[in-house]
Parts: sequence; C-alpha cells; structure tokens
Amino acid sequence: MPHSEKDSTTAALPSLTTLVNELRTGKLPLAKYITESCARIQEWEPFIKALIPENDRQNRLLSEARGLEQIYPDQSARPPLYGVLVGVKDIFHTDGFITRSGSAVPPEIFAGPEAASVTALRNAGALILGKTTTTEFAYFEPSPTRNPHNLEHTPGGSSSGSAAAIAAGYCHLTMGTQTIGSVIRPAAFCGTVGFKPSAGRISTDGIVPLAPIWDQPGFFTQSVADAALSASVLCDVWNTPPENNAPLPLIGIPDDTYLSQATHEGQSSFETTLTQLKEAGYEVKRVPTFPDIEYINHIHRRSMAAEMAEIHAQAIKDHKDKYRQRTVAFIHEGQKVAKKEVEEARDNSVSLRTRLHSIMDQNEIDIWVSPSAPSYAPMGIQSTGDPVMNLPWTHSGLPTISIPTKTKLPLPIGIQCASRFRHDEQLLSWAIQLEAIVSPTI
Repeated sequence: MPHSEKDSTTAALPSLTTLVNELRTGKLPLAKYITESCARIQEWEPFIKALIPENDRQNRLLSEARGLEQIYPDQSARPPLYGVLVGVKDIFHTDGFITRSGSAVPPEIFAGPEAASVTALRNAGALILGKTTTTEFAYFEPSPTRNPHNLEHTPGGSSSGSAAAIAAGYCHLTMGTQTIGSVIRPAAFCGTVGFKPSAGRISTDGIVPLAPIWDQPGFFTQSVADAALSASVLCDVWNTPPENNAPLPLIGIPDDTYLSQATHEGQSSFETTLTQLKEAGYEVKRVPTFPDIEYINHIHRRSMAAEMAEIHAQAIKDHKDKYRQRTVAFIHEGQKVAKKEVEEARDNSVSLRTRLHSIMDQNEIDIWVSPSAPSYAPMGIQSTGDPVMNLPWTHSGLPTISIPTKTKLPLPIGIQCASRFRHDEQLLSWAIQLEAIVSPTI
C-alpha cells in the first residue's frame, strides 16, 4: 500500500530558524504557510491519525493568523515563534480546545486553566495547530496513531501524535510529556528529535497529571538546532548554549545490565553509532552505572502507579466503565502501594542523580549516550513499545535528548544523550555536534 511507504508519508521541512525568519519578514506569507500545512494534513491524516479531529481547522488558523498580523505589523517587533504552527499533546489544557487525555472519561473532571507552556508558546507568537493524540491519560492504552515511516508500526507513546506529526511534516514543533519514556521513545521510533529538559525547567501547570513527581514536559522537533530555539521559549531562565570551542566531550556508556535491556539488533545498531563517534575523534568510556536497574525500574513504576491511583481515586469510582483495561489495572495496582514506597522512590531519585554526577566526576564524563529504545518500533499499534531504556534518566530528572541515527534496520532508531542536571544548554550544544556525525539527514 503506497500510504505505508516512507517517502510518501514522511517529510523533511526547512529548519525552524529558516521558517521563523521567512514568516517574520513576510517572505513566506502566513496564509500560504497555513494553507500548505493544512493541505498536507488533509492528505495524510486519514492514515496517520496524529491529530484530534477538528472541524474547519484551516479557517480557524487563518483567522488567528490575521489577528497575529494585526498585533505585530512591525516585522522587527515580531516574537521568536511568530506564526509557527505547534501541536499540543492532548493532556495540556489549551484555551479553545477540550482536553480529553485520550479517554472517554468525562473531560470536565480534569478541566483546568491553560497550561503555562501553551501560554508561553502563544506569547512567543505560535499558533496552535491542534491537539495531538495521546495514550489514555498518558499511560499505555494506545491512541489510533500510526508510525509515518510504516503505518503497520506504532509511533510509540504516550506522546504518539506529537512524534508522528513532526515525522509527517505537519509542523515544526509539538509538545509532549515524559513520565518514563514518552518523549524519547516515540522520537526514536518516528525518526525525530525529542528533548526532555531537566525536571522542573518546563512548568507542569495546566497539564493533566499521570504521576506528578515524575511528569516532565518535553517536545519534538526535526533537529537539535530547532530544539534549542524551542527551549529558549519553553524553559525557565534559558541561557545561550555555549560555543563548542573546547575539546570534544568525553562520552560515557552505562555498560551493565541496563544496556542489556536493549535487543540484540538494538545493541548492534548502537555499537555501529559508537564506532562512528570514535572515528570522528570522540573518546568513549564504558562504566558500570546501573547495577540496581531492576530495583530502579520497580520503584519508579510502583510510585507512578500510586500517584495515578490517587489522582483518579474518585473518577474511577464514578466512571470505571469509561476507563480502558490497562489503565484500570494500573490504578488498581497503585491502590495497593504503600506511601513508604513512594517516599523511597523520591529519595532514590535524588540519590541516583547524585550518583550519576559522582560517576561523571570520577571518570571525567561529560555526556551519557545510550539507546533511545530497545530497538525500532514494534509491529502493530496495540502496544507503544518498552520505555525501559529511558526510565533511569527520567527517574533522576537529568536532561535527555534523542537524536536519530543512521541504521540498516527497517525503521528509525536513535541514541539518547543525557548530561548533568540543569546543564540543558550544554547538552544541546554537544548534541548539535553529535547530530552532525550520526544523523541520517545531516
């Protein structure tokens, strides 16, 4: 079927920086940009299903564009994301849209004011393309979204539509969240860049929670440079990334049971990428890092279940028939988790972050590199894949980015890079260097 072929359902767009310059100067009229974007959506959305359906999306956007032009007639005064279309995961409250969180549960139960991050995007001049699909309440019950590289495969989750929309060329920026691996994994599966900043650098205000102690907003772009521009709008107190005049960063590989969680083909592709980096002059040091990975995985998931159970305590009593099976099972599991387990997980998060920093100090490691997922996207959309490779980085709250890599596998795959807590700017600066070596499109 032609609609499952990579070249027809995926698209490489000009960079976000190029787009912004063309929109701000008027070289690319807003109306033309919107019309072309909506035409692509109309062509491919019946197959990909990355967006929540909306009646008359194009006319709404054209009307909003005219309003934006009236507010900013002076090109030099136009904000940094002037006119840029942005997709928003359907757990972010967004004025003018109903937030359903991928569920049949009545949306008014979890209604609230617009998410702070969405307001920040609007203030930067962005136009909301629409809501992107999500698994139910950002857990594991999948959305109908398909991987644009092959419609028979999952795009990952829970930020399914956000990753797929970037891969399909609908827009340049989409919002997601990560509680275990819901940004990094779908980014890898869809061949996009996914960035999860340090915990706390993007506000969670106005987002329907899954597990508040672990929920960390992030976003998807086509390139690391696009991610850096987006981060300057979305992250608190963002500084200009440093120039890369210093020696190449030393790469650390968490070489123990953690790495063996990837499949044989996933590990083989990862080793090929490491060879490319070594040939480019990078020093790679393998260090035992997560000897207790099974324990970390266990307490993170248990505390996550407890948090979800608390959030949905009343709603599941009143509307259990509206919840899907896996969500119900996880909530019931969480009801049995003792508070001391949640406290233990919180404490472990802090100690793990300290331990990772200590290992970096002892071994002069600048950046951690590991597989973004166990392998490429699994067949079918009944599952969104395993987030196990992402869990310790989310658990510790470190900034993490997924970069697509060259591969002989049938679908995209990526590496995830992590660095010190709140050193996000430096991580992105290094990631731009790495992308130039490993990316299949650079």
